[in-house]
Parts: sequence; structure tokens; C-alpha cells
Amino acid sequence: MSLATLAFPEPREGILRRVSDVLVRRARLLTLLLLVPPLLWIGLVYLGSLFVFLGQSIFSIDEFSGTIVREPTTATLLELFRPANFDIVLRTVGVAAAVTVLCTLLAFPIAYYAARYAGPKVKAGFYLAVMMPLWSSYLVKVYGWKLLLAKEGAIGWFAGKLGLAGALEAWLALPVVGGPSLSVSYTGMVLTFTYLWLPFMILPVQAALERVPPNLIEAAGDLGAHPGLVFRTVILPLAMPGVVAGAIFTFSLTLGDYIVPQIIGTSALVLGQAVYTLQGTAGNIPLAAAFSLVPILVMALFLTLARRTGAFDAL
Repeated sequence: MSLATLAFPEPREGILRRVSDVLVRRARLLTLLLLVPPLLWIGLVYLGSLFVFLGQSIFSIDEFSGTIVREPTTATLLELFRPANFDIVLRTVGVAAAVTVLCTLLAFPIAYYAARYAGPKVKAGFYLAVMMPLWSSYLVKVYGWKLLLAKEGAIGWFAGKLGLAGALEAWLALPVVGGPSLSVSYTGMVLTFTYLWLPFMILPVQAALERVPPNLIEAAGDLGAHPGLVFRTVILPLAMPGVVAGAIFTFSLTLGDYIVPQIIGTSALVLGQAVYTLQGTAGNIPLAAAFSLVPILVMALFLTLARRTGAFDAL
């Protein structure tokens, strides 16, 4: 018997097959159905809980009973402009800005070498070296830096061996950046943050530098531009989207962190510590919610400015 004479049964027209046919013909509907579960999870669980928490900022706290007065008011938001609270905002933004600048200064030469001069094997080692710190525990790295920054730690020991103990003591005696030791100072906090977030700056900058056409650099040199002028007029403007993309990571991660300031730093609070303390031991949920609005608004402004530089193309 030949195959032509065989009678195959026609496929059953069940409901599942009809649904399958509809989804095949309508790709957008299939994509929508695939996205609904994660979007519901993000919308209800994450954004829902976030908006409920932020909504507490329009309420106030009864100073006598400690209970939340659920009557809309702007008094809690205006408390952010009290000197003690506004100092927390300025302090956090200042630390985040310092970390971003230091990460940029360290990341740019590393990324430039990897993009322009490193061969395939060296570049593979470069990616491994940059990514490897991200594989270890966050807390292990922070406590490791606390030991390094301690007065009896490795940094202080090396400073003494190099004859720089006096310079280190003079730096620690400065009013803002200093402290009893590097492990209890803004300097130590900035150094630790820089180590933690440096990979997030190196990779976008390296990706942006990879896209700089070499013939533009050669043309600038042929026209008589010295290396410094080539860097300022050709390389830096074309790499700026990568710098801003890295700054989005370093600035935002520093802005919301509260663990590093808790372990390394002074007794002065930053935004993350203020929110953690107010919603925890203090029990002032409305003020904690008001403080939580600050990094959201700051990052919204930062991202608006970053979008104009084309930074999202380098993410």
C-alpha cells in the first residue's frame, strides 16, 4: 500500500487548537498574554506597595500618641525643609556626586585602554577582572573595606611605611571629610562606594569608547590637533553618553544605599538610613515616606537630563 492511498484522520478542532490558531495569527495578542503575568506582578506587588507607602507622605504623625493622623496635609512634606532634614538630603546627594566623579576618573583610563589597545585575550581578562568583584557578597566586600580602612588596617600600615602617616592624619583632621579613622569618615564611605560601583561605570564607558570611529581620531591628528585637543573635542564628547549611563548607576545606587553608611561612616544620617530608622524604630511612617520621595524626584531629574545626552543608547 502506497502512502498516497493512506487516509490520515483530520486533526480535531478542539478549543485549544482554535486558541492556538488565533495566537499564531495575532502575534501582538500572544505577546500581550505573555507580558500580563510579570506586568501584574510588578504593578500590584512592587508598584502597588511602593505607591501605598509613598501615599503615607500626605499624612502626619501625632506627636503625643505616636499614631498616624490620616488627614491629608502638607506638613510632613514641609518637614523635609527643616535644617536637620535638609542636611540629610544635601549630604546624600553630595556623597553620591563625589562617588560618581571618582568612579568616572578611575573608569575612563581603564575603559580607554580596554577599548583601544587591549587584544582579544587581554580584553577577555579585562571583562573577567571587572565582573569578578560582582560575584562576591556585598556584605563581605563592605566589611573587608572596613578592615582595610581601620586605623590599624592595611591602608594605615602602608601609609606609615611610605612616610605618609602625617598626611593621613592631616586629612582625617579636616572638618568634613575627616574623622577618627578612615573607617569612620566620609572619605572611607566614598572609597567603599567607589569600589562597589566602579564596574557599573567601566562597562558603559568602555562600550561607548568602542563605538568611537578610529578614523575620526586619526583625522584630528592629521589636521594638527595635539592629543589633549583630540581628547577634548573628539573622544570625550562621543564617550559622554557612556559616562552619563555609568553615572546613572553609580549615582542612583549610592543615593539609595544605607548599609555602607551604617557600617562605614559617621553618625550623620543619609537618606537610606533616615528612611530605615523612621519606618523602623522611630515609627514615623509619613516622614519616612516623604524622605523616600526625594531620591525618586532627584533621579527623575537626573534621568531627564541624561536622556538628552543619548546616555540610554550606551546602557
